[in-house]
Amino acid sequence: MPEQPRGELVIQTIAMPKDTNPNGDIFGGWLTSQMDLGSGILAAKTAQARVVTVAMEGMSFLQPVRVGDTVRCYARVERIGRTSMTIPVEVWVTRHMTAEDHRVTHGVFTLVAVDEKGKPIPVRRNQPRIDTN
Repeated sequence: MPEQPRGELVIQTIAMPKDTNPNGDIFGGWLTSQMDLGSGILAAKTAQARVVTVAMEGMSFLQPVRVGDTVRCYARVERIGRTSMTIPVEVWVTRHMTAEDHRVTHGVFTLVAVDEKGKPIPVRRNQPRIDTN
């Protein structure tokens, strides 16, 4: 069975020429920033609060990202602590001309819920919403 993305789709974009180095390769930093944005989206939704990235670990680039590739970040909450969340992020691309899907990198992000002054606060675990209509 072919490998499938794990987690929910949190970011989808296209790698553009402005995201490359002089040799035409997509910057690893650009890809990392997409992953950071995606983990932040999921963490904020989970905590129902402002969140900040405090750590990133275990990142390895498996395949290059090319101009024109559709880049998709998938994230999942692996662990919730008192103020922090551990969120693995996988990046998959669909190749521009061939439509082949490939996992190109993965990493683990730790985010902390904070108040308006930037002080850590307990994670408000995502509660089911009650429809009052």
